[in-house]
Amino acid sequence: MSQARKATADGGSSALPDADSHDVIRVHGARENNLKDVSIEIPKRRLTVFTGVSGSGKSSLVFDTIAAESQRLINETYSAFVQGFMPTLARPEVDVLDGLTTAITVDQQRMGGDPRSTVGTATDANAMLRILFSRLGEPHIGPPGAFAFNVPSVRASGAITVERGDRKAVRATFSRTGGMCPRCEGRGTVSDVDLTQFYDETRSLNEDAITVPGYKGGGWNYRLYTESGFYDPDKPIREFTEKELRDFLHHEPVRMKIAGINMTYEGLIPRVQKSMLSKDPEAMQPHIREFVDRAVAFTACPECGGTRLSEGARSSRIDGVSIADACAMQISDLAAWVRGIGEPSVAPLLTALQQTLDSFVEIGLGYLSLDRPSGTLSGGEAQRTKMIRHLGSSLTDVTYVFDEPTVGLHPHDIRRMNRLLLRLRDKGNTVLVVEHKPEAIAIADHVVDLGPGAGTAGGAVCFEGTVEGLRSSGTLTGRHLDDRAALKPSVRTPSGALEVRGAAGNNLRDVDVDIPLGVLTVVTGVAGSGKSSLVQGSVSGRDGVVTVDQAPIRGSRRSNPATYTGLLDPIRKAFAKANGVKPALFSANSEGACPNCNGAGVVYTDLAMMAGVATTCEECEGKRFDASVLEYRLGGRDISEVLAMPVDAAREFFAGGEAHTPAAQRVLDRLSDVGLGYLTLGQPLTTLSGGERQRLKLATHMGDKGGVYILDEPTTGLHLADVEQLLGLLDRLVDSGKSVVVIEHHQAVMAHADWIIDLGPGAGHDGGRVVFEGTPAALVAARSTLTGEHLAEYVGG
Repeated sequence: MSQARKATADGGSSALPDADSHDVIRVHGARENNLKDVSIEIPKRRLTVFTGVSGSGKSSLVFDTIAAESQRLINETYSAFVQGFMPTLARPEVDVLDGLTTAITVDQQRMGGDPRSTVGTATDANAMLRILFSRLGEPHIGPPGAFAFNVPSVRASGAITVERGDRKAVRATFSRTGGMCPRCEGRGTVSDVDLTQFYDETRSLNEDAITVPGYKGGGWNYRLYTESGFYDPDKPIREFTEKELRDFLHHEPVRMKIAGINMTYEGLIPRVQKSMLSKDPEAMQPHIREFVDRAVAFTACPECGGTRLSEGARSSRIDGVSIADACAMQISDLAAWVRGIGEPSVAPLLTALQQTLDSFVEIGLGYLSLDRPSGTLSGGEAQRTKMIRHLGSSLTDVTYVFDEPTVGLHPHDIRRMNRLLLRLRDKGNTVLVVEHKPEAIAIADHVVDLGPGAGTAGGAVCFEGTVEGLRSSGTLTGRHLDDRAALKPSVRTPSGALEVRGAAGNNLRDVDVDIPLGVLTVVTGVAGSGKSSLVQGSVSGRDGVVTVDQAPIRGSRRSNPATYTGLLDPIRKAFAKANGVKPALFSANSEGACPNCNGAGVVYTDLAMMAGVATTCEECEGKRFDASVLEYRLGGRDISEVLAMPVDAAREFFAGGEAHTPAAQRVLDRLSDVGLGYLTLGQPLTTLSGGERQRLKLATHMGDKGGVYILDEPTTGLHLADVEQLLGLLDRLVDSGKSVVVIEHHQAVMAHADWIIDLGPGAGHDGGRVVFEGTPAALVAARSTLTGEHLAEYVGG
């Protein structure tokens, strides 16, 4: 009998049929990341939930092993030529993987932040709308591409009248068919630059006048301008003639030789526009982002009004509505508008579009609009948007893999998400879900609990079986599955208030609200009710306010918790002092780096269309440091051994004896306080989840002097057992004199609050109002909002 069958038998009855080799996904000897030779059988065509503390190995098993191998095998079915254009995937560390089906991963990775990527372009909705307007729009302006803001266009060159049935239609003629606004090139915004941030007019080019990041004297970017011959590089810029200044700032691209090398000269402004301003701000290095924020102001394009579309595309209408109007509608309203178009000639198109729009509403995203930039979606919104194309799919026997699909969802919305997951299962698919929320775990046919701890203390299967079996299993998850936080018997008294007056960003309706200071305030409401618009738009950015979000931490795979928090500095100094050498020796990015792998620890070999191979460096054996550096020790450990320590082990190491380093211990204490005691000091930041990133940022800010902390869903990725630790941390922050404002859906955090601000009553234009302000006890007693109803049910009130 398999482990799964034993656990089910011990834990209670199961509706699952006896599994044979065709009915299970069999994993044997999985060793990805911290997995310890995991062997399990996962039933097919069932909903399996994977639980366990953060860092226990859930993602390593589900995403990095099962889903990764499925995708790799699918890629291998294509020709070598096609594989050359696809991402290369290495085989996971696992002995046997049997019974795999096509895996579709629906994760929380934020969607592409390209300025021209929107909710509509990320789904099929925009494509279908373009076809609809090309068929029914008046005047008729051309094929679907004429309504695409990603396709360049020119102005109309004339118009002719054509007969269409018993009607006359005006047909505008274009020499090109695209619908892109020529002024903003389909971005919807134009940039006004502050030239004083681009150069110092009192200096000459040879005196390093250009102040744009990356344009240093002597560099190739800089030599383009000093050696172009268009102006005297020794003349101060303020003395340039009108032509010289125009050539310096706006000259069109032209080929020339600089030091014998063919290069393209272009005016400084269009060059910076292409290299920096057209990029996703979230993808910029911090110093580039600071420059752009300082030097450039983005405003709605005056020609297209921010719609991104050309005049011709905006002129064609259906029942008085242009495609720009349609894309700006709340999707729930757009669905109703499309339903009212009764044109038999495009009936199949209308049906397909209606289904897509209805899926948005069904999945809880009806408050979005199709013109919403995809890069502005939260991780949870992005994941649900990716689900859209799968809800109506006719495919069966597919493996769907979800990463905490309840992230960002109000308890009211979690029930709707559960129904969607069960619907995917009932169509004959295998659904694998990584989750922490008890409401989501409760619907599982099968549960796999990993642990028992995190990092090196995890990586093993603690339980397999039913939810009832988990509840009585005695594992950490089982013991905490029915945890319920109680309302506090007394709440803190505010010391003041942050006033918000007339907040009208996004869907907010001139909101006036006082956010109390000196207490724990929770801002809640259904997804799309206006929580982030209120807090991020009206409170973040004020003096003394520290905002800690889940946005990616920019850095290479060489960045780790030790480098990000500044912890590595006191560690390097302690090693240097103990051994009488320079601190730079103890940096794998500096003098101490292994010369063979340059401090990376691995050597990468590119194999073209085949998966590249990362092999452990033979010289340093993956330790990243030169052998001579590893001879120096502190407390009996070399620097590579210290960086391999988990945070909690490092706390003990630096607490006393020869290694006693108070500066390092203070940082490590904060990392442990935020629940990251399992992370190793040298773990690459690229491997952290959104919740881990937020907690890492919080640890770095805990020593700041800011008086108000804003946290955006800090329970994301937290195990049930860790939520209690988070509540303790929030209490310590408030008791130390901080004011804490938390945007959150988790009822345990709501129950623990001193003050609740509930927005709603619905989402989009049905929200944007404060529907309750007061204590959690008052909210439960009133039961006047959706949040109040669910919180009352949670605390048993």
